[in-house]
Amino acid sequence: MVDTTASTPDANRRPTVAVLVPCYNEEAAIAKVVADFKAALPDATVYVYDNNSRDRTVEVARAAGAVVRTEPLQGKGNVVRRMFADIEADVYVMVDGDDTYHAASAPALVDRLVTEQLDMVNGARVTEIEAAYRPGHRFGNLLLTGLVTFIFGKRTNDMLSGYRVFSRRFVKSFPALAGGFETETELTVHALELRMPIAEVETPYKDRPPGSVSKLSTYKDGMRILWMITKLVKEERPMLFFGVAALLFALLSVILGIPIFVTFVETGLVPRLPTAVLATGLMILAFLSLTCGLILDTVTRGRREMKRLRYLEIPAPDFAPLGRG
Repeated sequence: MVDTTASTPDANRRPTVAVLVPCYNEEAAIAKVVADFKAALPDATVYVYDNNSRDRTVEVARAAGAVVRTEPLQGKGNVVRRMFADIEADVYVMVDGDDTYHAASAPALVDRLVTEQLDMVNGARVTEIEAAYRPGHRFGNLLLTGLVTFIFGKRTNDMLSGYRVFSRRFVKSFPALAGGFETETELTVHALELRMPIAEVETPYKDRPPGSVSKLSTYKDGMRILWMITKLVKEERPMLFFGVAALLFALLSVILGIPIFVTFVETGLVPRLPTAVLATGLMILAFLSLTCGLILDTVTRGRREMKRLRYLEIPAPDFAPLGRG
């Protein structure tokens, strides 16, 4: 039996809203997060997904009034995959459980998504508190966001924000392949690749409460995000990825081969045979890389068309905004 409640647009019906909170050892913060979002979105259901916490996160979240579920596979990406698969709603608000994001901004973000029929509204972090947004994290975010927007298109200034609002058609068309903190990169590229209608709203950002410790490693997770960007370029922009490789191989081949060719023209001899073989091999690799790029570009186009068709099967958000009675 088809669930038409969550899939049929109705401009006179208020959207069902689910607040999704991935959690790992957030005993000190989770009660306030649940309380604040229940106050900001009184008709929403708050779901806390615990990811193998070793403290009292589950008990505290349940006592605060959240629906608590668990995901045994470690990593935020695994939790996001589980949440998106399990929860049925019209609008999804995803926020970290560390009490750093501004719950009072949630109604405005949801209304923006519903009113403009968007698929994602990103809560861009704004703060003057250095402890909340350390210089290393700020620089890394600027660097990685700049890299993604340069390749896939500039439509966001804070790609790594953990505060986002999604439409149902975004959530149910998102493949969710990442395992860790690189899931935010995957979310952004999914929206950019399908050219979804998205927006970004600046929201206040603050430091963690006492007793709450960040799980983000600046260098380790930064490298994982960079590796995810590389994989996404290979998968979504194969012509660019393999074209650059082909160009590098060809340039190296020419650099190594020109002196040998000049010597051969002048003397009729090839005194450095190993270098000549290497130059030839590099040029062959260049053409192989170019061929791979051409073939995979066609495959990627087919995949993108299939994802787009799946996305179009789900109606756009068309409901009465929260601010309208």
